[in-house]
Amino acid sequence: MAIHALTMLVRWSDRSLTSAEIAESLASNPVLVRRILGSLRDAGLVWSTEGRGGGWSLARAAREITLDDAYAAVEEGRILSRHAHPPSDACEVGRNICALLEVEFREAEQAMEERLGRTTIAHLLRQMLAIEREHAPASR
Repeated sequence: MAIHALTMLVRWSDRSLTSAEIAESLASNPVLVRRILGSLRDAGLVWSTEGRGGGWSLARAAREITLDDAYAAVEEGRILSRHAHPPSDACEVGRNICALLEVEFREAEQAMEERLGRTTIAHLLRQMLAIEREHAPASR
């Protein structure tokens, strides 16, 4: 949802967008969208103006905002869940599984962060516009 909102903000960067406009595109509730936009604001990715003609805009250039920035702004904690409670030390699996999985999960999380860090919101917009041009009816 955060990436969707950021892409909308760059697509229509000539004006501010309201949370209701963004929520309509997301088929979601404006209150939920405002919560997400608040997290993006706290991360320095968007800003808002109040009053008539107010709304949300990007706080940084779209080429400077990565998918990892957006993910980090709205998600807390680790990507892959760990054991909620320590397993039994009486079992050879229980004694060792957490340490083994920690290495595997951390490497997977680092790979995801690195991958998301290579894609910017500007890149997503270029791809989206290319798809739209491909599917546009031919003009006469």
